[in-house]
This record gives sequence, structure tokens and C-alpha cells, in this order.
Amino acid sequence: MKLEERVEVFSGLGSILRNILDGKETSIGKRFLSLIENQYKTNPWFTAENVRMAVSAIAEKLTGKNLSVWTGNYPSLEKEYRPLNVGVIMAGNIPLAGFHDFMTTLISGNRIIAKTSSKDSELIRYISEIICKINGSFREMVVFAEGTLSGFDCVIATGSDNSSRYFEYYFGKYPSIIRKNRNSVAVIEGDESDIDFKNLGQDIFSYFGLGCRNVSKIYLPEGFDFARMFRNWNDYSAVINNIKYANNYDYNKAVMLVNREKFLDTGYILLKEDSRISSPVSMIHFQYYSTQDDVKREIQSQSEKIQCIVSKKDIRFGMSQSPELWDYADNIDTLDFLLKINTSGIL
Repeated sequence: MKLEERVEVFSGLGSILRNILDGKETSIGKRFLSLIENQYKTNPWFTAENVRMAVSAIAEKLTGKNLSVWTGNYPSLEKEYRPLNVGVIMAGNIPLAGFHDFMTTLISGNRIIAKTSSKDSELIRYISEIICKINGSFREMVVFAEGTLSGFDCVIATGSDNSSRYFEYYFGKYPSIIRKNRNSVAVIEGDESDIDFKNLGQDIFSYFGLGCRNVSKIYLPEGFDFARMFRNWNDYSAVINNIKYANNYDYNKAVMLVNREKFLDTGYILLKEDSRISSPVSMIHFQYYSTQDDVKREIQSQSEKIQCIVSKKDIRFGMSQSPELWDYADNIDTLDFLLKINTSGIL
């Protein structure tokens, strides 16, 4: 299958997903909408709103133009190689967390052996069915592993710091990308608009803060007044109505009260001054800085733990969960990784 055909398939997928979200009646759309509405039964974090958000973020990027710009940066994609068998271990923290690895493997002309998360299996499997309906050649290119992952030439694995040690033990002898825990940060200068603060809420509260691109820590100028920021987060207060989120909020608040720790409480999210990047669900860490140089040095020192930076100078407020096709997790170019294995003669 030529690159042009592969691009056409994913462009077609984008069109189908956009039509589904727009409510256009088709047999594919009816089943997909049912999956969206019922994911919470398997995973209570996957509310219909969050699943729609994830599907929408994918659908809006899958255009012929975007796909051509992305793939156009890799001239060797035009060449034909014997397909790699790429083992992909997918995370399940947010809906369709493994989609980009799925797409990258296939658009590079390789075969995917996917090990899905038990918390997020149905959506990616149905998307696989859709692309196979668009082009039947993909039926030979997609395999879902039901047990132990085997028969692969290389591995792309995403998980926690704990699971990464397991991945490195079992897959370290193969060409591999092994991802660990990462979180995202925001830098506030103090002169942001109300819209900026409201959009920052999107970066924090979307997916209940479970994604690696969710902001888990905020850097603030000394003397910052929280009032305006909190006022602009009120639209997100409904997160507390999710029982799993509320349980985390109650637990974290109780721990800090028992330990007599200082914290701020909006009634739906807790804020604690803390140097760590990662924060528990329902909590945001914050840290004051004196100068922009100070915060730059602090972020640089923690760069291996940071997925992305939200600020007036970096990713725009509200856009952390809308990465471009060429925005790779952990800043590791997955497509380049696969192409180098093909061209290096490892097989």
C-alpha cells in the first residue's frame, strides 16, 4: 500500500469521526455513539463528555492537509520496505491514549500488534474496524494481542514509572520506546486575561487531570492573587460530581488536614505549594518564582518529568489537549524511530 493510500485512509477516518460527532446518521455512527455514551460502564473516568473530547481532538487533526504536512517531513515514507511488526502497549489513562502510536505505526507502512489497556479497549478496536472498511488492506496490518505480546520486531510501550521497569526488563533488548510518567506545567506571569485563566481550567480539569498533557503544577509570580483565577474556574466545578474524583478530593483533603498542611480549597480542587511536578487527582501543586529566569531554570531542571508547558509564550492556554500530529509524546519522534529501524537493516 502506497503512502498516498495510507494518508487517504486516515483522512477518511477523520471525516467519518467528524460526521459522527455532528450527529449524521449512519450505521457506523450509531454504534460509535453508543460506545461513547457507555464507556463509563467499563471505566468510570470515561464520561461521555471526556470521550467526545478525545474523539474530537483526534478528528479535527485528521485532515488531508495536516496528514500531508506531517508525512511530508519524512521523504523515506515514500519508499517501500518489508513491514515491521510493531508491538504497541497502550495506556488507558484517557480515552484513546494509544491512538497516535496506532496511527503512526500504520501510516509508516508497518504492522501493529496492539496490547490495549483493559480500561480502554473498545474505542480503538472499533476505529480499527472503520479503517479496515475504508481500505481492506489494513486487515492484514492490525492485530490485537489477547495475551502476552509476542512476534514483534520493536516495541512502543507507554505506562507508569513502575511499569516502565517491567517494560525495560522484557523489551530492553529490542529497539524500543518506553515512556514513563510525565505531567504538564503552566507558567503564569500575572497579567493574563480572564479568558486565559478560564482556558487554563480546560488544561487542568479535562479528563479529570489524568492525562500527561494535563497541567498538574502552576508556576506563579510572587504575591499572586488567586481570586481571579478561581473565579474563572467556576465552570469546571461539576467535576466534583464524579464519584471517583470526589473520593480523591475527600481523601487528599483529609490527609492534609490530619497532617496540618497548608492548602487552598475551592470546593472542587485543592491547591498546595509543592516543588513536585506530579500532583494527585483533585489537587494542583503550585510554586512561586521571582524572575522569568528562575522559572526557566526550574523547568529545565525538571524537563524529563514534563510533557508540555502552557503559557503565553509556549502552548496557548486551553490547548494542551489538542496536540498536532507532529507533537510526539516525551518529544520522541515515533515516526522517525520506526523509519530508522526500517532503513538500518536491522531486520
